[in-house]
Amino acid sequence: MRPDGKRVKNMTAITQALPYIMPRRYDAQNWANDYVDEEIIRTYIRQKRREGHILTHMSVLVAAYYKAALENPKVNYFVMNRKIYERNHFCFSFVILKTRADGTPDETCIKIFLEPHDNVFTISKRIREEIDKNLNAVHNNNTDKFANMAFGIPGLARLVFGLAYRLDQWGLLPRKIIDLSPFHTSVFITNLASINTRFIYHHCYEFGTTGVFVCMGKPVKDPDAPAGSRKKMLPLGVVMDERIATGIEYSRFFAAFERYLKHPEVLEQRLDGKEAVFAGV
Repeated sequence: MRPDGKRVKNMTAITQALPYIMPRRYDAQNWANDYVDEEIIRTYIRQKRREGHILTHMSVLVAAYYKAALENPKVNYFVMNRKIYERNHFCFSFVILKTRADGTPDETCIKIFLEPHDNVFTISKRIREEIDKNLNAVHNNNTDKFANMAFGIPGLARLVFGLAYRLDQWGLLPRKIIDLSPFHTSVFITNLASINTRFIYHHCYEFGTTGVFVCMGKPVKDPDAPAGSRKKMLPLGVVMDERIATGIEYSRFFAAFERYLKHPEVLEQRLDGKEAVFAGV
């Protein structure tokens, strides 16, 4: 038993063998791209803003991903030391650009935990709060503070990260460190559209437990649109660890993911599909 998951044992022989055949995450990476209807998402975001709700592409994408993951939980599994684990939570990591006190650009990682009762509005609110807090030039989140400490003493970083890597393999890495690490995450998301850049296929990190990496690129013209149409699509580059789920399981997950991005209004309810329970007075 690890602090972030429990060992999965009731799997087929071939599934259990995959981590031995492909012991490294970069051995087991599959790449895929997809195109999301940009007009649907943009129209939905504008409609919600007129109603007083501030949404972004990131919040809609995360909500759709999480809802699909709740229905297809194996995409939230991870492999560590040739063993497959079921993660006992769901979180996502992403990088934001910030400006240091001296004016130089910098990056920081943010990690947000979600709950089944969340919806697209609560997710958007949490993302905004974390971004606003971390954009402060003098603010360093706990991940930054840990990294600054590790690199503050010559030779300490190699010792700290080497020890963390081994403890993680043995299932002994403390939960506090796992919670700090953006690399111990259900999915890592990057939005290259925010810097007007095309999507890429970003590798899943060997350090940590990242099982899926999703990259949003700048919108492109829909190649299937009729002549003269200005319709655009949002490209996604997806890299996934094939050891955590079979092809059919990934197929079902992405079918649900695409379905919710086509009908984002369903993300306004609890993402686990249960009705909200209100205490009576």
